[in-house]
Amino acid sequence: MEAPKCIYRGQAVSIPPSAPTPKHSLYLSNLDDQKFLRFSIKYLFLFNKSMSLDVLKSSLGRVLVDYYPLAGRLRSVDDHKLEVDCNGQGALFAEAFTHTTVHQLLESSKTPNKSWNKFLYKVEAHSFVDVPPLIVQVTSLGCGGMILCTAINHCVCDGIGTSQFLHAWAQLTKKPEAELTIVPFHWRHVLKPREPAQVKFRHAGYTAPNPNPNPTPTSQVDLMKLIQSHPLVPTSFTLTPDHVLRLKKQCVPSLKCTSFETVAAHTWRSWVRSLNQSLPSKLLVKLLFSVNVRAVVDLPQGYYGNGFLLACAESSVEELVEEGNLRHGVKLVQEAKARLKDEDYIRSMVDLLEDKTVKTDLCTSLVISQWSKLGLEEVDFGEGKPLHMGPLTSDIYCLFLPVPGDANAVRVLVSLPDNMVEPFQYHMQECSQEKE
Repeated sequence: MEAPKCIYRGQAVSIPPSAPTPKHSLYLSNLDDQKFLRFSIKYLFLFNKSMSLDVLKSSLGRVLVDYYPLAGRLRSVDDHKLEVDCNGQGALFAEAFTHTTVHQLLESSKTPNKSWNKFLYKVEAHSFVDVPPLIVQVTSLGCGGMILCTAINHCVCDGIGTSQFLHAWAQLTKKPEAELTIVPFHWRHVLKPREPAQVKFRHAGYTAPNPNPNPTPTSQVDLMKLIQSHPLVPTSFTLTPDHVLRLKKQCVPSLKCTSFETVAAHTWRSWVRSLNQSLPSKLLVKLLFSVNVRAVVDLPQGYYGNGFLLACAESSVEELVEEGNLRHGVKLVQEAKARLKDEDYIRSMVDLLEDKTVKTDLCTSLVISQWSKLGLEEVDFGEGKPLHMGPLTSDIYCLFLPVPGDANAVRVLVSLPDNMVEPFQYHMQECSQEKE
């Protein structure tokens, strides 16, 4: 469904904190200002009933007193390092109207399309740094429903941090005089690199420029470039609890595994199998997935900056796609997770990222971000939980999304070239129904 044009009610306005806030520069950690994260996380919430726009603007101003860095502006220092100028300039807030109904949007929400970008106010900016850290658009629907779209700078918040902020905004919308359940912790110095840097481990998810002076034919394959050379089509597959249980049964009794480990390995295998049967069998493919390390490095409660790292599982194509061998992928996912339970390994990765020539290795990698356990589907501004919650648009990174009304189901969303969509759906379905 092509989203209809939004009719804007005047220009977007700035919503500053409703009380004076500290004015200073906020240091961003090496996890915050990775080039890999220089974008905004764009959420779309669909509510059955609209809220008063004046109330939403008032509560936004109130919550920005606590989350005042989101009312500031990014700036670049020393050419490569980002920080936040906490100047109280404010979040950008746009109001719009469209004749679309909740029912029509729900029908087409399984796979987002580019036309949904109309539901988020577009800021004309020279660079990523010039875009306000928080942009909000509230679109009233012809049926009395409401779309809430937010763009939150990933360098300032991770997924857990964005969820924490949105729940705080919702809490103060319902109870303006309430004390926040979770008080935000702003300071990122707890993740400062050591001096001198101590990179003691191999970190397979990252690569330096020209890491291989004598490339072999398989090391020259760039799957990401191959995928992006084609128009991408969003594709979605929902794994029910029954599907997940069948997958787990392929790994027991020799391997006990979580639902995430199983679904991640299954999705990785299906993605590689759907790419091309002619991939070199010895090609090393990787799975990068986000792991919350707050507890391991003892980050303070309320820390809303980037407190996750990318775990990296790697396998040859041959071993990964071997028929009926889901165990191999699951075991690799478990081993990748286990490495991020070691504080010394995490500190080594933070030190590694002090070298700004180091980049996330995306050449032969599938990247998974898990949104299904962030509690975003529970955000309630006073008129009920969202009927739909998901990304504004889809890209090449794979998202695990919550399924409203079924906490144990997961919706896998990824964009693929058209010729990959059918094979991917086939492998996701076929493997999820394999016999024990």
